[in-house]
Amino acid sequence: WGSPEVGNTCGVFVPLCHPQLSPIVELNVGGELYTTTLSTLKKHPGSKLAEMFTGQPKLRRDSEGRFFIDRPGTYFKYILEYLRSNQVPTQCVQDVYKEALFYDIEPLIKQLEDSPQIFGELVARKQFLARVPNYSENIELMIRIARAEAVASRCSGVIVCVVRTEEDAARCQDALNSLDMDKKSVVKFGPWKAAPSISDLLDCIQMDVEAKGYKISFQPHVAEKGFRFKSHDFFYKFLFTWW
Repeated sequence: WGSPEVGNTCGVFVPLCHPQLSPIVELNVGGELYTTTLSTLKKHPGSKLAEMFTGQPKLRRDSEGRFFIDRPGTYFKYILEYLRSNQVPTQCVQDVYKEALFYDIEPLIKQLEDSPQIFGELVARKQFLARVPNYSENIELMIRIARAEAVASRCSGVIVCVVRTEEDAARCQDALNSLDMDKKSVVKFGPWKAAPSISDLLDCIQMDVEAKGYKISFQPHVAEKGFRFKSHDFFYKFLFTWW
């Protein structure tokens, strides 16, 4: 970017301006246009955003000569608001958090992580799910089973077994064997060592599948055989609706 008195350095245009004023920068962020100053973009020197505008510019320009950043432009206004006035956003917090991580703006990241939305997700829910063995893999397995059964159907059903303790897992084994003999696919979650209940996990499953764009609901699943206890305590049917 050179000194403010220099108009052109090594073929890179540097705006002429008063020595005490920071150059104005025009940005195209994912199609959204923004105007700010170089000092605002470089407010946090250790960030990826500041690095983009340190030394020779590292970004491509659009047809109008604006610096182009290939990120969602909708949320960049919240990043700019923070850089200009230290205002932490209270809207679109999850999406702004993703952008703060991308631009590596540490002070904003830390403040967002203290917000109820991010704190609850990272510290409470994510830490719980980390204690449920193969949780993410099981979510993907549910989706694969549902998609495989979707041919010429309006809905797909996926049977899920949720066991919180080793004792529950042992009680369900005969029923799982029976379902396996009937060639019915069952996705098993648990056991886990954490306070949340089976209903809490069911809510998490629904939340995470819906976050992938699927329309889903669930209800207790009652099987005809192989159960020597109330099957609906542990077995549930998740219904994927396609149209």
